[in-house]
Amino acid sequence: MDLLTFARGPALQFALVVFTIGVLWRIVGIVLLRTGKLLSEPRTTLGRALFGGFVTMGSRSWPHPEFIGRTGAGEALGYSYHIGLFIVILGFGPHIQTWAAFLGFDWPALPSGVITIISVITFALLLAVLFRRLTHRVLRLLSNFDDYFSWFITTLVIVTGLLATAHFGGRYETLLGLHILAFDALLIWFPLGKLMHAFYIFPSRAINGYLLSRKGAPS
Repeated sequence: MDLLTFARGPALQFALVVFTIGVLWRIVGIVLLRTGKLLSEPRTTLGRALFGGFVTMGSRSWPHPEFIGRTGAGEALGYSYHIGLFIVILGFGPHIQTWAAFLGFDWPALPSGVITIISVITFALLLAVLFRRLTHRVLRLLSNFDDYFSWFITTLVIVTGLLATAHFGGRYETLLGLHILAFDALLIWFPLGKLMHAFYIFPSRAINGYLLSRKGAPS
């Protein structure tokens, strides 16, 4: 069995099983957490409280004007590389074929040249994010292994994908196998670290907004 066959065969299957079980385990664990009973009387209707939770998902996705001078650059970096990853994952032809194998349908792909440019920009943005984390005094103190490894495994997928697309550094089959193995590793790490924020970020904001609205506080 060669590297490519292993990467997109047994390794990918194992990674998908770990990813699925891990994500479900984390989500079910949070759903089953015991929470205190809400003893205060609601200050608004259920419908308005739920609407407040929905609004908070958007209002908490960008800093308030009072803080944008200090946090705006970091927010912009974060949004930019996430958008880049989103485009590459869903816009590249071979990626779409992989999605179609699971979903049963496909969609038009972006030109390979456009994807390459976006991938390079995304890689540069990830380097900028790492530089900011290393040079920002507070971020550096708050960062741990999870932060750096999550950055590393995400960046590794981008870099190996660029090398495979450029046919640079080895045989195409070997480079593609390394790219898929990097993706397999990302899937395995996903439920174990902070990458799980992809599933948590909007529900947590909605819950906070609902609780604030229920108390009659602006969210």
